[in-house]
Amino acid sequence: MDLNDVSLFVQVVRAGSLAEAGRRLGMPPSTCSRRIQQLERDLGVRLIQRSTRRLALTGAGQEFFQRCAAQVDALAESAKQMLDARGSVCGRVRVAAPADFFHWFPLDRVARFLADYPKVALEFELGDAYVDLLDRNIDIAIRTGPIHEPMLVTRQFGSTHKTLVASPAYLRAHGAPATPADLSSHECIVSPGANGAPVLWKLDGPDGRRDQFAVRGRFQVSTARAQLNAALAGLGIALVPAFMTEPCLRDGQLQAVLPGYAYRDVRIYFVYLTHRHIPRAVNAFAEFVQEIMIEERMIDPLPGADYTQEIPAAREAR
Repeated sequence: MDLNDVSLFVQVVRAGSLAEAGRRLGMPPSTCSRRIQQLERDLGVRLIQRSTRRLALTGAGQEFFQRCAAQVDALAESAKQMLDARGSVCGRVRVAAPADFFHWFPLDRVARFLADYPKVALEFELGDAYVDLLDRNIDIAIRTGPIHEPMLVTRQFGSTHKTLVASPAYLRAHGAPATPADLSSHECIVSPGANGAPVLWKLDGPDGRRDQFAVRGRFQVSTARAQLNAALAGLGIALVPAFMTEPCLRDGQLQAVLPGYAYRDVRIYFVYLTHRHIPRAVNAFAEFVQEIMIEERMIDPLPGADYTQEIPAAREAR
C-alpha cells in the first residue's frame, strides 16, 4: 500500500470531489480516481461511492478517514516544522573536543553565542581519545591531523605549531640539548605510548626538513595542559602548542629549547560524519569556533583557504 495514496484519499474527502481534489493538488481527476481505486484494491474494501458530481463515503471509508486524517495532518505538520527549521538556526549541537579545550577557549564567548542563537543548545564531550562520532551521536568534532578515518569528512580551518620548552630550573640542573638527538638523554614530558611503544617527536629543522626523534620520560601524561604544567614544575622538556607557551616565555617561567626546531603545520580540522544536510546550527557553531580560535591566536588562519570546502578524510592522510 502506497502511503501517498492514503494522503490523497484524505485530500479527496476534504475536497468533496475528485475534480476539486485534482485542482488543489495539480493532477488530473482521472489520476486521482485511479490511485483511489488502487488504494481500495490494496485494502480490499470500497471506500468511496462515486457519481459524476459528488462522492460519498462508505462505512469503511468513513472509518478509514477518521483513523487516517489526524495521522496525515501530523505528518504534514512534522514536515512543515522540519522545513521551517531549515530556515533558522536552531537545535542541539553535540561537539567532541580535546579534554582541555575550555582552558583555552573563553566561555564568555560561548555565552555570547548562545545569546545570539537562543534556539541552539550545545553539548560537549571532552577527551583526547577519538570518540566514535556515530556511536556518540556527535555532530561535529574538533581534531588535529592527520586523520586516517576514510568514512569521515574533514574541513581544515586552521593550523598551529608546537615548540620545545623547559623551566629554567630544569635547564640549570640538566643543561640544554644542543641538537635534537640530545633529547634522548633528557627527561621529556610525553603522552603515553600504546603498550609501552617508544615515543617519537616530529621536528622540523631550520632547513624545513622533518625528522623523528625517539624520546623518553618518567612522567607521561596525555593532555597538553598537563604537559605544560609539568614543564613549569621542572619535570622535563615539553613539546606543546606555541600559543600555550607564549605567556610563560614572556614572563620567564619557561625557556625555549632548540629554538630552531618545531613541529610546524599541525593542521586543525572540523570533522563530520557526512557533508550532506549539515544543520545550520552546526555550521553557525563551526564559523563561531573558527573566528574565536583565530582571534584568540589559538590557531593560524589558512592563507586564501576556502572554508566552505569539505574534504574526505582519506585525502588528507599523509
